[in-house]
Amino acid sequence: MNTLMPIIRRNNRFNWPGPTLFSRLLEETDLPGFTREEREWLPNIDISETDKEFVVRVEVPGIDKKDIDITLTEGLLTIKGERKHEKEEKEENYHRRESHYGSFSRTVRFPSELERDKVDAKYENGVLKVTIPKAEKAEAKKIEVA
Repeated sequence: MNTLMPIIRRNNRFNWPGPTLFSRLLEETDLPGFTREEREWLPNIDISETDKEFVVRVEVPGIDKKDIDITLTEGLLTIKGERKHEKEEKEENYHRRESHYGSFSRTVRFPSELERDKVDAKYENGVLKVTIPKAEKAEAKKIEVA
């Protein structure tokens, strides 16, 4: 029975399904701008709901509030921003300067019953808090047949 089954050699790195050789090279190499954290940076987002509102909290440390753009269109809340980080070290024998730039975009779908004119956004200590009040639902009216 074993002779009828094909043999898959999993110890050969070139035949293994998964990350490509190039992506493994980038992950294992310490090149500026190619580390996993810099390539895949998306801010953490938490969404909570009460009877009256939705609250969205986004962790965006080190970003100036003027670099954050928030839009609410047809139930889609989109938060965009740009991260600019510079690090400079000066010592007696060397001078090192690193800059990290990158933009992000997060979109969340909400029900269409929102008070778009009453949305509030506050940015404090690296956390963006967006409060979206719910609109009152139109209740069904029973109509009597005469």
